[in-house]
Amino acid sequence: MTTRIFLIRHAEAEGNLFRVAHGQYDSVITPQGYRQLACLRERFKGERLDAVYGSDLTRTHTTASALYAPRNLPFRPMPLLREIRLGIWEQMTWGEIERMDREMYVDFNKRPNRWQVEGAETFSQVRDRMLEGIRRIAAENSGGTAAAASHGAALRTLLGTLEGMTLEEIGRTGHGDNTAVSLLEVDGEDIRVIFRDDASHLPDQLSTFRRQSWHKDDAATEPGLWFRTLREDEEGRDALAMLEEDVVGRIAGALEPEALRITEYELVPPLRGRGYGVQLLGQAVQYARAHGRETLVLTCPEELEGYFARYGFVSSGGEMAMDLRRIVREIPPAE
Repeated sequence: MTTRIFLIRHAEAEGNLFRVAHGQYDSVITPQGYRQLACLRERFKGERLDAVYGSDLTRTHTTASALYAPRNLPFRPMPLLREIRLGIWEQMTWGEIERMDREMYVDFNKRPNRWQVEGAETFSQVRDRMLEGIRRIAAENSGGTAAAASHGAALRTLLGTLEGMTLEEIGRTGHGDNTAVSLLEVDGEDIRVIFRDDASHLPDQLSTFRRQSWHKDDAATEPGLWFRTLREDEEGRDALAMLEEDVVGRIAGALEPEALRITEYELVPPLRGRGYGVQLLGQAVQYARAHGRETLVLTCPEELEGYFARYGFVSSGGEMAMDLRRIVREIPPAE
C-alpha cells in the first residue's frame, strides 16, 4: 500500500523576517506568515488528510493548524522534525555570523558536510532523525495520507537525501520558500520524492523569497546588519546598526513595567526600503522577549504608521503597539 506524506515548510517566522538565525529557538509566525497560511489552507481545500504532524516548535505548530483545524484533526507534535540546532549561532543576526566566520557561514548553505559549530548538530544528525521521523509517520498511516510541517534546512537535507544526494551535493541545491509543499510516496522501505519545494499557491506579494536575495547568491550571502551595543542595563538597550564596519542606524528601547518602548529607530536614507529597517525591529523584539515583555510600544509620525502596521503594530491610545505573545492566532481568509 502506498502512503503519501505532504511536507510543508513553516510560514514566514520572525527569524526569516528579521534575518536572525533561529534553529531550535522557538520563534513565532509574522503577519505576512499568517497571510501565507491562508493560501496554504486554500491549496489543501478538498485534500483528504488522515493525520497532521509537525515539529514541536511554535512556528510549525501554527503552520500545521492551517491543515488540522479545518478537518478537526489533532496535532501530532514530533521533535524529530525540528530544525537543525544552531548552537552558539542561535539568535545571532546572519550579518554578525558572516562577519564572525564567513567561511563557516558559507558552509552552512553550500557545504553542509563541512559545517560544524559549537553546540550545534551536524547535518548528518539532522538527516538521520528526519528519516526516522518520516518512517514513523509512514508506519502510523499505512495506505493513507499525512502532512507534516517542518523547517527549511531540515527539509532540504531530507529531500536531497531521498533524491540520492550526498550532503556535499545537497549544498548545490535550492531552497524552499515559506509554506513550500513537497510530496513523498512510501511503499515499504522505498521513499520517493514526487515533487518538492512547490510554492505556486503563493502570489508574488506574499513570497518571502521575492523580498530576499541570499538564496540566489552562489555563496548564499546577503548584506546583513550586525549590532554594536552602546548600553544595556536594567533600564534598556541602545545599539548601533552596522553594515560591515559602517554605522548605518540606531535602535534603542526603554524597559517599562509591561512593555519595551522604542525610543530611537533610525536608518540612513540610502538603505531605506531595502529590507534593512526590519532588522532593527528584530533587535527590539528579541530584547523585549529576553526581558519578559509582551508588548512593544512607540510613537511615530503619521507617515510611518503604515510601515509599522505591516509588521503587526496597531494604533492604541495615540501610540502604536505590537503584541509579542506566543499564541496561535486565527488564520485570515485567503485574499
